[in-house]
Amino acid sequence: MADETTALRRCIGSARFGIEAHDAPVEDFPRQPSQKDGLGRMCREHWNVYTAGLARDAKARKAVEAGDAPLAVPEDSVVSPGEPEPSRKRGRAEAPVATAEGDAG
Repeated sequence: MADETTALRRCIGSARFGIEAHDAPVEDFPRQPSQKDGLGRMCREHWNVYTAGLARDAKARKAVEAGDAPLAVPEDSVVSPGEPEPSRKRGRAEAPVATAEGDAG
């Protein structure tokens, strides 16, 4: 039974996207040359869900920054009541708002 324990690897999951950590067969992990063992930290299925979620969030963020109203909020990106909302800004200062007189701040 020693082979059974070596054939599994831990998928780290993602709390942000509701992916639970779990054990999966080593064959389910994509190659990742930058990792010491050459394998990714998430199984292929959950990696695809994670990267699709990141792309969806980036698209929504760009739409908001451009002034477009989002068409729909994806159900899996809604924050539950009592859960802290993830920070959207990362070290950027807000630009001064120009007034009607032409002042920049």
